[in-house]
Amino acid sequence: MTGEFEFQHPWLLALLGLLPVYALLRGKAGKLSALTFSSADIARAAGAKARSAAGRFLIFLRLLAVACAIIALAGPRLANYHVETETPGIDIMLVLDLSWSMMAVDMGKPAERLSRFAIASSVLKNFIKERPNDRIGLIAFSGVPYLASPLTLNHDWLIENLERMHVGIITDLGTAIGDAVAVAAKRLKAVPNSKSRVMILLTDGDNNQGKIDPLPAAQLAAALGARIYTIGIGIEQPCNMPAFDPNTGQFRLDANGNLIPTLLLQPANYSVLGKMAALSGGHFYRATNQRELQTIYDQIDHLEKSEVKLRRFATYEPLFAWPLLAALGLLAMETILTNTRYRRVP
Repeated sequence: MTGEFEFQHPWLLALLGLLPVYALLRGKAGKLSALTFSSADIARAAGAKARSAAGRFLIFLRLLAVACAIIALAGPRLANYHVETETPGIDIMLVLDLSWSMMAVDMGKPAERLSRFAIASSVLKNFIKERPNDRIGLIAFSGVPYLASPLTLNHDWLIENLERMHVGIITDLGTAIGDAVAVAAKRLKAVPNSKSRVMILLTDGDNNQGKIDPLPAAQLAAALGARIYTIGIGIEQPCNMPAFDPNTGQFRLDANGNLIPTLLLQPANYSVLGKMAALSGGHFYRATNQRELQTIYDQIDHLEKSEVKLRRFATYEPLFAWPLLAALGLLAMETILTNTRYRRVP
């Protein structure tokens, strides 16, 4: 909102240009004295200066009063312009895998020691920040799904919740993709008047836990009007998962400060993710490094753009009373002076 001074009828200000013309035609002070003097020298000495000064001052007051009246007629006002955003909005539920395999460090540079989860959460933060007009929620899952954040426009709070998460925070081991998608679909459906429902599933494994298989869960999501974008992450060859502390999500290091390899992880079969996306009208993506993952979320961001409409309107605070009061005050002053100090002798 911005306050701007303006006139409702600015063309009336052109009348101010007539005032100098009137003053020029009017000349000096008004009528000459009606008294007769025996000598012109006596009259000149007694009245010329006073008459001239009084006349100039009184005509100045009148012209100033008329100028104030013209300004009042022009309608001075303070315009407060408002801009409101009208956004249909897209409801987006992020479904993030927190299974132990997300601690693998195969997607970053060796020296970075960034786990799959660290890379995924960093990209998710950027995605959330780029969509301020959409309600976004978060489902985290391992052996069971948990609601980390309902759909919300408070994205700062959502990012804070994402930053609190780590691999190991869910004690139930495994990868329950189907259950997580079903919970996310129900959450999307629970929001009334939603213009568009989108789910973005990120995982690095095969479904091996839960009561609902991934394909029936995808069919449920499609029936509820949600599109699913599925993202499979991780390299296409076996890799070691370093040891870590499930209570903190931090890597354990050996005496030399190196990562301690534990399990040998096999590449996941992502054909199911492709079928899930196809069933719901979404897309399937593969990411083997951070750059590819960022590109995928950028593509989704482009595909699911919110239509933002701006409505501009103004409220006005009228200011004509001030120049009008000034005009009346000046006319009153002229009247008082004309009948007192500058009173003419008939």
